[in-house]
Amino acid sequence: MLGVFSRSIVSPPDELVAAGSRTPSPKMTAAALRKRFEERNPSAVSVEIGEHVQLAYTHHNESPLQPRSFAVKDEVFCLFEGALDNLGHLRQQYGLAKSANEVLLVIEAYKALRDRAPYPANHVVGHLSGSFAFVVFDKSTSTLFVASDQYGKVPLYWGITADGYVAFADDAELLKGACGKSLASFPQGCFYSTAVGGLMCYENPKNKITAVPANEEEIWGATFKVEGPAVVTARQ
Repeated sequence: MLGVFSRSIVSPPDELVAAGSRTPSPKMTAAALRKRFEERNPSAVSVEIGEHVQLAYTHHNESPLQPRSFAVKDEVFCLFEGALDNLGHLRQQYGLAKSANEVLLVIEAYKALRDRAPYPANHVVGHLSGSFAFVVFDKSTSTLFVASDQYGKVPLYWGITADGYVAFADDAELLKGACGKSLASFPQGCFYSTAVGGLMCYENPKNKITAVPANEEEIWGATFKVEGPAVVTARQ
């Protein structure tokens, strides 16, 4: 899956900008990145949302245990990869039909967060159990919300393209060619929200997240780490 967002939606994280500056490397534009994704995945489905957002996904080479899905409801777009162990319970909690899958559940969870403010964002993601990574874009508010499960069972990466777009994907090699060293693995157990002002750990929301510069031989420009003791708060 691939999500690409312009500066008008999300400001490129300083840590990724700095990583790319330390070791300049070839990059490509956001449009070229999406084209490359489509060329590598002939059956890919892609969506443009205005001039600032591009989403794409494919079922090619997906794991049967961690399928990819896409949905849009009430101008909320979502790319989801993985499976939730507590989907049945969450369907009841959000009043969804038994046929509702993970991607629809995440959209409803996001809408609950948006409409019941100040409902804590970490509680919404913290109640999800299983293997997952997802990208949510709310067209009505131009809000981006991205999250990964606490064990990093579904790979997720982010980087900055040549024209300053922030890209998220489950394919590191895809982003490596587009983002150079402005690339990192998305930290497990964390979410990124433009509504709350950046990157947070949903298990330990008060803990600071720092970016450690990577070694030259690594494909990453930086590694994001959650500081402080591991005190689980999201599910309490």
